[in-house]
Amino acid sequence: MESQTGESMAALSESMERMEARLEAAASLVERTMAMLEERESAGDVRKIVAAVETRQEAQESGREAELQSKLEAAERQIAELRAQIQEQSTSPEKTERRTVPPATAQFLAKQGLQSLEHLEAGALDTALTGLSLEQRIAVKAQLLRAGVVS
Repeated sequence: MESQTGESMAALSESMERMEARLEAAASLVERTMAMLEERESAGDVRKIVAAVETRQEAQESGREAELQSKLEAAERQIAELRAQIQEQSTSPEKTERRTVPPATAQFLAKQGLQSLEHLEAGALDTALTGLSLEQRIAVKAQLLRAGVVS
């Protein structure tokens, strides 16, 4: 048992030594990189590159923001115009609905004495439809409702 524990300890210490060597190598590499960057910074190369990159990015971002802002304003204008149109249509007294009745219905109503479909009264319609069955009356009234003649 002691031999296994001793072997484990030896393997662990060996692993620790390798890790320590790697860390020292990485630290020396970082130190050399820092020294090289400090030399470049003192020469002014790094600042010029960074400033050029930042300027391009800012220009691209501000251009994209301006484009998106103009699109947003155009969309808001269009929405306002559509809302105004809807408001105007809903408040206008005359509606521009289609008033087309199927020819067979128009002929039937003409035979019953209803020539004008512009001002159709409910009582006159009921009188004209008395000779029809219940289903036929419902069908004629549904067609007139769809056409917007009767409300």
